[in-house]
Amino acid sequence: MQQGLFWKYGLCFSCDRCSACCRYDPGFVYLSSRDLQNLQTWASLERSAFIQKYCRWVLQGDGYEYLCLKELPNYDCILWNNGCIAYNYRPFQCSSYPFWDYLLENEQRWNANARSCSGINRGKWYSAEEIQEFLDTAKQFPVIRRKRTGESTDFTEK
Repeated sequence: MQQGLFWKYGLCFSCDRCSACCRYDPGFVYLSSRDLQNLQTWASLERSAFIQKYCRWVLQGDGYEYLCLKELPNYDCILWNNGCIAYNYRPFQCSSYPFWDYLLENEQRWNANARSCSGINRGKWYSAEEIQEFLDTAKQFPVIRRKRTGESTDFTEK
């Protein structure tokens, strides 16, 4: 763990299940192979069928396409219906929120996110070690990406 992090003494967070992080705004829920397997189990679908029904490839500036869950036209996650319909199988990105690298880069970003998430800075206290464990786990399961090649569902993890 790096010294000088604003969260070195821990942070508070308790999800109030408002679903604001799952709805209303465009965003990306990136999937790792572990996420994909868990969701396939939930949906009882083979890999290609699950990807076709629930996923999309999103081109990023690095020349790779990343496998993400689809969004509905109103920007709700495809798995949201009065709550997550795959809650026990949800992607790590969802279960580890708000302990993401991006949000933990600095206190200003963390507090800016707190304006749209009432669970941030209140409730359960997470130690720096617990937060670091979220970050380390995310690195163990990289998201699925592929070089932009067209409509194939072939992919490699990087």
